[in-house]
Amino acid sequence: FEVQTTSQGCLLSPTAAMLAWHVLAVVVGVICMQCSAASASIPTGFALDAGRLRIRESANLGCEDLGLSLQSAKIRAASPGRISRLLHRSEEVCGEVEGPQIHLDFAEEQNVHKEQRVTLAQGGRCLQLRGGGLLVVGTPLSFGDSLQYLGYVREHGILQFIHMYNANKDRSNEKLLWGEELEYHVLKVDRKERRVRLSLRATEILDLLNEREDKNGRSDNRKEACAWHPEYGSWMVEGTPRLPFGGFVRDLRRVEATALQEDEILPTVTAFPIMGTEDFTWPPTQPRGPVAMSEGCSDEMINPHPRFATLTANIRQRRGDTVRIKVPLYIDKNTIARLEEEEKQGIGPADPHEIVEMSGLNKERAMRETITMDSMAYGMGMSCLQVTFQTRDVAESRHLYDQLAVLTPIMLALSAATPILKGRLADTDVRWATIAASVDDRTPQERGKAVCAPSHKGKLGFMAGSGQRPLNKSRYESISSYICNCKGGQENRTKTDKYNDIACPIDETAYSTLTGAGIDQKLARHIAHLFVRDPLVIFSERIHIPDTTESDHFENIQSTNWQTVRWKPPPANSKTGWRVEFRSMEAQLTDFDNAAFTVLTVLISRVLLAFKLNLYMPLSQVDSNMQVAHERNAAVEGRFWFRKHMAEDEAVCPEGHPQDECELMSVYEILTGKGDYFPGLLPLCFAYLDHVGCDTATRDTIRQYAMVLEKRAKGELMTAATWIRDFVHKHPEYKSDSVVPHGVAFDLMQACADVGEGRRPAPELLGKVIIEPLTPDKAYEVPLDAAPFDEEQRRILMSKYTLRAKTSKESGTTISDGWTTPIAETMEKLEHESETNLEGGVKRVSLDASMRGCRGLTADIRVPQEERAQKAFNGLQRVGSRGVQWAEDDSSDEEVSHVIQEDEGAVSG
Repeated sequence: FEVQTTSQGCLLSPTAAMLAWHVLAVVVGVICMQCSAASASIPTGFALDAGRLRIRESANLGCEDLGLSLQSAKIRAASPGRISRLLHRSEEVCGEVEGPQIHLDFAEEQNVHKEQRVTLAQGGRCLQLRGGGLLVVGTPLSFGDSLQYLGYVREHGILQFIHMYNANKDRSNEKLLWGEELEYHVLKVDRKERRVRLSLRATEILDLLNEREDKNGRSDNRKEACAWHPEYGSWMVEGTPRLPFGGFVRDLRRVEATALQEDEILPTVTAFPIMGTEDFTWPPTQPRGPVAMSEGCSDEMINPHPRFATLTANIRQRRGDTVRIKVPLYIDKNTIARLEEEEKQGIGPADPHEIVEMSGLNKERAMRETITMDSMAYGMGMSCLQVTFQTRDVAESRHLYDQLAVLTPIMLALSAATPILKGRLADTDVRWATIAASVDDRTPQERGKAVCAPSHKGKLGFMAGSGQRPLNKSRYESISSYICNCKGGQENRTKTDKYNDIACPIDETAYSTLTGAGIDQKLARHIAHLFVRDPLVIFSERIHIPDTTESDHFENIQSTNWQTVRWKPPPANSKTGWRVEFRSMEAQLTDFDNAAFTVLTVLISRVLLAFKLNLYMPLSQVDSNMQVAHERNAAVEGRFWFRKHMAEDEAVCPEGHPQDECELMSVYEILTGKGDYFPGLLPLCFAYLDHVGCDTATRDTIRQYAMVLEKRAKGELMTAATWIRDFVHKHPEYKSDSVVPHGVAFDLMQACADVGEGRRPAPELLGKVIIEPLTPDKAYEVPLDAAPFDEEQRRILMSKYTLRAKTSKESGTTISDGWTTPIAETMEKLEHESETNLEGGVKRVSLDASMRGCRGLTADIRVPQEERAQKAFNGLQRVGSRGVQWAEDDSSDEEVSHVIQEDEGAVSG
């Protein structure tokens, strides 16, 4: 057989005659099919397609149906690495695979996309594999061809959700698993001409990265092995953990070595600063292609898999015109003069003084003071940092979804990294509104206009809401409803109706179907809200599929509602549990930064559950916070609505009750606390880690993470957006006119890559943190237990850590500096003992003294025997780059002398 994995199943073209009813054959270089008998029938689930036997994914591949035994398999994939990685990620083996070994022979395949499931059968037994690494074949339908199926997909998507929900609603005690996603831009640098361009060879690089990952990485979850995936842009690659991380805190700074050419760099910037200007791709490409129809971006910039091109075209066609992205321009001292000169030369918009509304923002600007963009690539070509959590059960997932939604604007502002768009400095710092407008497929009527697009004549009736239901948000937006209904709504904390105070349009038919099937009203409202949208890409081979065992139609709509948080039910036929995805954060310049945001987000999720915190506020205030998060330097200067009392048990209090109040706070206050009534999130993270018994090595890493984020919120360190903006302002080629020239962009991207890889210090961004070459390190197994504290534990911990944070701030230090374990406090006491314990400058410490708490110091250890010292150091978890110097000493067998000197630059214990 030759087996080709697809989203529909497998394409089989044979290399040998097989038993029963069919004989298959293959000619070298040309795949064809011959039947052993003209009367041979094709069983259910199978179809002849272009000379190949197409087997739907739902078909059973066991020999009891086919009458076949698998001797060998040639699997077509983008690379051997993806098959290997898929095998490593197999979730279940059905019985023992008997008979001859399956040989995997690889062939190139171009028409592939991710998210597949394939079953290989041998001798009646099956090996079932699932994974996101392999891309699969499919035939995406154009918007016109998909019209007749839109209603079918929406209807059966609801039915599939009902089956999924009922099959998994009683699952509980799932293990905490989590993982992050991060996109990279592959850039080509011309150092002679000082030009930087998008390198449109991500497919080739993906194969090299995966081969290197398979060679060097591990899949046992003891090191952070990566899986690499394609993204929307043909210059982008996405990295995720090969396996989700378990409930253990660890240093996440490990990144796989890249497979780049000498003139390529791979910075983790959110947006390529000069996209849409002239000469910004390699190889050179031309705009105005038939897919995007963009004036600035070519179709070649879209990933070559047809799904992405179809997605782009279908959004444009459903909308009725090209997307329109409008972002306010930053006005520098020479900007107006430049704009006036361009107007004299006939450059710029037809009516430069027309007042237009900014995309996703409650602002208006003159057209000439607006950065306008017209392609999905401007948004979906951006990078971000996303974290997904698996929760214990469905109730916890719904609770966590609500609580994390409140935090999304805060983390968006703190992670701000997008001050440049289309070669211009923007008057915003983050990406969100740009992406929201880039995938806005709403018809003119759905956007509140009375005019129907001419191209929609005769088509509106097929669309959700007949294409006329008012939709106040793009499908890439903040959430529109809370969904928690724990204990059937009997707990006061789950009575959240009063906080759902914004418009949340729903599909009434879907809502009736859901509630009629027993889905509670809050969750039914959420799902019915998702289904006011149409599916954007339908694969012709995956239309008529069973609702009881498949979830394609539900996921088609669910996965293209790109909200700040996403509630994710368990996939069909999967061991994966109930999950929540946190989606608002921007990609950072260094792995340290990305790890800091990832780890702190994970810790906050544990704190929310362990302390049973209540962050509920009206969603209108959450939306207001999203507006604030877009402002320049919002991480420092912005004021965000936040609940004053997080630890109250009841979400519903009498109107005007102080326990239910929200007030405006800075990000710094939200993180570190305010007064005696609001403890702050970081002190509670420290309290939680102390409670679960966090080890010293992990403590030191998290202290560094917390300290950097705390100082950014306070304004002592820059956000990535401020650092980039400052770089441009100080560049000698910048003319203070809001334009970012190619030379400036070249130097900026090179600087970003150098900072990320440790070649360029950035103290204004990272403080005293030094980015060093990354090496594998141990995974420190400290389970992140989410079991709630009892009331007395909660009261003591919150009081203690609130006071400690307040004391640290009053003394002028960071609250992270004030977070020390009892062991570390013992060492501090030892270092401040009277001088009578010092002998000739040598500090004498008994053998049983703990060395923990000495990070940030170097140690010259004097011992009577090198062997004894080696035994002691075998127990250390980390050794500094300065090494160990040995010297003879006449100490007794009971003691070891230590000389410990302060050295902030050292990392040894």
